[in-house]
Amino acid sequence: MNTKALLRSLLLALLVILAGCSVSKPIADTPATTDRTPPALPPTAPPPAEPADKAFNEVRAPVSVRSLPSEQPALSMQLLATGKGMAARGHRVTPIMMPPMQPMPSDIDTENYAHRDSSPVQLVSEQPVSTFSIDVDTGSYTNVRRMLNQGQLPPADAVRAEEFINYFDYGYTPPTDRTQPFSVATELAPAPWNAERQLLLIGIQGYRVPATEIPASNLVFLIDTSGSMNEPDKLPLLKASLKQLVHELRKEDRLSIVTYAGYAGVALPSTAGDQHATIDAAIDSLGAGGSTNGGAGIELAYAQAEQGFIKDGVNRVILATDGDFNVGTVNQEALKTTIEDHRKSGVALTTLGFGEGNYNDAMAVTLADVGNGSHHYIDNLQEGRRVLVDEMSATLLTIAKDVKIQVEFNPAQVKEYRLIGYGKRMLKREDFNNDKVDAGEIGAGANVTAIYEITPTGSAAARIDPLRYAEHAAPAEGSNELAFLRLRYKLPGQTDSKLIEQPIAAHAKARASERLRYAAAVAAFADALRGGQYLDGYGYGQIAKLADGARGDDVGGYRAGFVQLVKLADGLATRGHDDVSDTAAR
Repeated sequence: MNTKALLRSLLLALLVILAGCSVSKPIADTPATTDRTPPALPPTAPPPAEPADKAFNEVRAPVSVRSLPSEQPALSMQLLATGKGMAARGHRVTPIMMPPMQPMPSDIDTENYAHRDSSPVQLVSEQPVSTFSIDVDTGSYTNVRRMLNQGQLPPADAVRAEEFINYFDYGYTPPTDRTQPFSVATELAPAPWNAERQLLLIGIQGYRVPATEIPASNLVFLIDTSGSMNEPDKLPLLKASLKQLVHELRKEDRLSIVTYAGYAGVALPSTAGDQHATIDAAIDSLGAGGSTNGGAGIELAYAQAEQGFIKDGVNRVILATDGDFNVGTVNQEALKTTIEDHRKSGVALTTLGFGEGNYNDAMAVTLADVGNGSHHYIDNLQEGRRVLVDEMSATLLTIAKDVKIQVEFNPAQVKEYRLIGYGKRMLKREDFNNDKVDAGEIGAGANVTAIYEITPTGSAAARIDPLRYAEHAAPAEGSNELAFLRLRYKLPGQTDSKLIEQPIAAHAKARASERLRYAAAVAAFADALRGGQYLDGYGYGQIAKLADGARGDDVGGYRAGFVQLVKLADGLATRGHDDVSDTAAR
């Protein structure tokens, strides 16, 4: 029995005891061994005579299963059966109403997601330029995966399309050296949900650093050990995930562990990476209990990171938590300021989310963005290994920072466009050339994908009516260009950005590549979970079929797992008469 169930059982038993058993004289034929007559009262207060109809044992019992917590049906039925059995043996069972069970703190769902509207459709004649920061977070996808595997559809705000798309590898060709830290690929093809529209894919692939060239790492794990972490999918999963990393560490690496609950402490001072037994023992010793003083933990973690700082190495704090900071520094702006100050010294922050119920996604995402890091959600041990071992260089080693994308659409070719996702990464047009504006980082070997849905000029699928008095745009320079792409980035340790520019041809493929078809399926799934307002009736069954036909070389089975998630969502979705075409598509 887990802790939560045990506490409920103990509380229930206490309530039954407090309800008490009022017992009176045994009836004449009741055996002596069943006599439960209470001790006589003192002589100064003689017991009153019992009425004739009270001359039997009385036991108070719950009135019905409904008065007991639904999580304890077996115990409820056991108590009722006991009451019935005692009544059959000559005892009168008097129903009483038990007070309603108060929810345990961990029973209250306080998960927190920042609200963001989907990116709107833009008219090129009014807003020809789209500017945003890249995003390598993946936490939204795995958190939603957890919900679907538990049999529930996610809230719309938990779904961020870019984190769904960027969870998968699309096989872009990486650059051959680090002089330009990433390559850029583009593709244009009809949208699967409406052939009158097109999808523009922009893919960025980071340079893959050979294992022999990965610099030494100074890692500080800041671990939430508050009482709420005492669940199987929280601290035990965190410890198992961390152990996956231990045997990958080298002598030149350093690892320390800082914990926080009611107060912060150092569970493992900075230790050489090859001291595997010492690190494993420190992980095994971690336990949960107390409140959540995350602010004190962050300060102590950064202090540890600065003590073990490795010049020209990877210096990073990795915050692993299930929820909020409820004591100490709890103001989010104050925490952001603290992290920004330490970021300038070269120590980045990555966040790992665990568990459910009080999971504060909004804070975890914000702190990672401010800390020049990424956010990931660990829903199982396989994901823990993927993040901390298989993709460790992409998670930890930054090869380009403040990466910004700007796309200028040609009004002669494009009437409307819509960027799928990146709602938390939108930038003002003037921010693109401002090197003081923070943007996203890309890690070694990581890939980032952005997808625009566009409506070509002259298409019947336009969503926005033209303005009556709008000036007609003159033919744009390079009328055979769909758009002009600009990217800015900084190399690590530098303050001035570099610029990449390239035109995007207006020629669209008759059929999308396997890469774009799969990415389109992932983007459509995210849209569908948010309500599907841009999918023109394209349903889960069609999305699953599209993804299944574009799985390709599915290393690790992640793409097949995605198809199954789409089918789970399909089964959980509310059915109506509008679903006939979706069913037929399957």
